Amino acid sequence: MSDQTYRAHILVVDDSYEIQDFLKNAILEPQGYRVTTARNGAEGLRAVQELHPDLMLLDYEMPVMNGIELLRALNTQKIYLPSILITSYGSESVAVEVFRLGVRDYVPKPFTVDEILQAIQRVLYAVHLEQERDALFLKLQQVNAQLARRIKELDTLYHVSKSVTTLQERDKLLERIVDAALYLTGALEGQLVLIDPHTGELLPHVQRESHGPGQAASSPPQNIDTHAPGLMMNVPLKIGRNLVGSLTVSNKRNRQPLNQQDHRLLRMLADYAAIAIENFRLLAEVENRREQEKRELRDRFAHFMAPPVMERILKRPQNVQPGGTRRPVAVLFADLRGFTALGATVAPEALISILNRHMAVAAECIAQEEGVLDKFIGDEVMALFNAPVSLADYALHAVTAAWLIQQMLNRVHQTLPVHQRLLFGIGIAAGEAVVGNVGTYSLVNYTAIGPTVSKAHALQELAAPGKILICQTTYEMVKPAVHTRTLSPTWIKGQLHPEPVYEVQNVQGRIPASPPLLYEELKIP
Repeated sequence: MSDQTYRAHILVVDDSYEIQDFLKNAILEPQGYRVTTARNGAEGLRAVQELHPDLMLLDYEMPVMNGIELLRALNTQKIYLPSILITSYGSESVAVEVFRLGVRDYVPKPFTVDEILQAIQRVLYAVHLEQERDALFLKLQQVNAQLARRIKELDTLYHVSKSVTTLQERDKLLERIVDAALYLTGALEGQLVLIDPHTGELLPHVQRESHGPGQAASSPPQNIDTHAPGLMMNVPLKIGRNLVGSLTVSNKRNRQPLNQQDHRLLRMLADYAAIAIENFRLLAEVENRREQEKRELRDRFAHFMAPPVMERILKRPQNVQPGGTRRPVAVLFADLRGFTALGATVAPEALISILNRHMAVAAECIAQEEGVLDKFIGDEVMALFNAPVSLADYALHAVTAAWLIQQMLNRVHQTLPVHQRLLFGIGIAAGEAVVGNVGTYSLVNYTAIGPTVSKAHALQELAAPGKILICQTTYEMVKPAVHTRTLSPTWIKGQLHPEPVYEVQNVQGRIPASPPLLYEELKIP
């Protein structure tokens, strides 16, 4: 039997002195119960109202007010008292009614000591469990209410912080942070101070005032919370251990104290604010770095490709980051035949002018077909198609560029002396190559390496002046749109067996009857 059971107060209501005496002196008090007795229902009702016992042992048949009338009176007055009915009355209908009125157990007369003690213990134990359940339920309700308030606070804080962290203008961001602090705490004034991360100096602060309903009061309000932080509170803005600023709110104008809850919400907002400020700083650094990368890319590639290709690279600069990637490409080599021999007959200045005129034609035609000039090697030019940006029908673009070079040279030659009319020998190969930045930290070049590059260069060496030679792979990719002449299988440098080689005769639907390029439009130095 628990301590709770020993301290229980039991009311015995019975008109028999013998039963009262037996229950009180022989059974209950020896077991540690406190006992009060009543001779009828009326006395029992007064005892219940005045003493509030824990349990009632109730006889059914009594003068003045019997047991069931007492139970009805308690029920009318909404007094809940666990009861045990002790009676010799055997009517089942009475038993049903008394149980409906709150009786928890039923002990018939005559009864034994064990029977009455076991009934008392059962009822008190059940009542104890119910009390524990009710206490837990009440505590659960309180916790749920606290949780609901916390969720509401966090939801409010979330929406406020979301409005803060999505801003991308620095001044508006700082103003929104102070406004959020005023909204969450109900303060009238707020201030945000930032620290320069490089010098540690304080930056110009942001100060805001609330435009809510709060008005300045002539005297402090009554019932001020003595545990409140005060009329002003300040929280640091930190990223890790680094202090980036501070956030302050004040109610000095209306003397309304700020409490611990306000301080907690302000601290939580400060965490969001610090992250938003740091994200803004990092975003600015990223944007600056991105613009610097774009400038570097533009400086590196601007002279080697058409503006549309340049813009596509700037949109996806990761395509030309350091390191090589394997991808399908078409490689074009064009060598100016007879240039070395011409150099023996003309002055160097004139030779450079002739070279520039011919190379300008090649560069313009390659750019028109969205190719990328890889490099100039003396009187030779190398171009890539499908790198660093993807290009549909890249092999056809490469062949078209070569065909344009030959056609455009025919027009340029009309303005040159006969001895200055040089022709390109062009080779094109398509296949996989490793493309990427090659070089040192101070000098880097975007290029391609691999067997496809070697094959294109070997085909160029085999090409006669004014001829375009392509490999088998290139031919398979362009044959619906290109007229070719099949040459005998040829030994290509670096290959183990003779391979089919094709000479380009014409490109259908790619060359207009009157090419749009005019010699005067070429940017020739």
